Amino acid sequence: MMTRVALVGGTGKLGGIIREVIESDDDFEVIAVLTSRSELSELPDADLVVDASTPAVSIDVVRAAIARGMNVLVGTSGWSAERIALVRPLVDAAGTGAVFIPNFSLGSVIGSALAAAAAPFFPSIEIVEAHRETKVDSPSGTAVRTAELIAAARAEVGPVESPHVDQRARGQQVASVPIHSLRRPGVLARQEVVLSGPGESLTLLHDTVDPALAYAPGIRVALAAARDARGVIVGLDSFLDIGIRVPRPRPDQRVEEGGVPGQVARATGA
Repeated sequence: MMTRVALVGGTGKLGGIIREVIESDDDFEVIAVLTSRSELSELPDADLVVDASTPAVSIDVVRAAIARGMNVLVGTSGWSAERIALVRPLVDAAGTGAVFIPNFSLGSVIGSALAAAAAPFFPSIEIVEAHRETKVDSPSGTAVRTAELIAAARAEVGPVESPHVDQRARGQQVASVPIHSLRRPGVLARQEVVLSGPGESLTLLHDTVDPALAYAPGIRVALAAARDARGVIVGLDSFLDIGIRVPRPRPDQRVEEGGVPGQVARATGA
């Protein structure tokens, strides 16, 4: 059965890519395209609302969709765990589905999963993200999501070490992880996660070179999942079998004196 889609923010860069993907899929049909400045009273009855608007408008789009009993797929940046918590009760009460995708890129999702997998083994972790100068929000939704995954992976070993975070130049802390945002011409989307420990560091870098090519596969996956979703779901990784397990230090392991939490020097016991 054809899925009727109302696209909000359809005239923007991401919205244009999403629209092309929808129009190339025989199972989906765009029945309305709204801009980020449109009145939400113009939102028609649809099977799915796709939001690619702006951070300031996005929460109203989500609330409007939920209030009318429509599922919503959110590609707009700026949705932290705290902000999502504001609409979770509304989604649950309405019995609808809200899917939040900080980044549609498969490479970005894998990069964040790798960062989370490595997180328990390094005491110092910082994120540097760069986007074009027209991006209105910072830090990026991808960086926020990565920081939240890192914090979840470090639940047993504690927050990352972040000295001097009282200084503004040290970046914005999200879930204890400092994030540094660059907004400049000549770049599309780039994220570095730098994990450091005694005598070594590991850098995970993801670059988006062509958004249309990079996002299209993830958009297709998200559209199919959001159509029948129930409750709040966050991240493209929720629908992909990436095969990366976030490690946890075992209870029978301990850190040698002077060692780093999460970096096991010797296993004790059998």
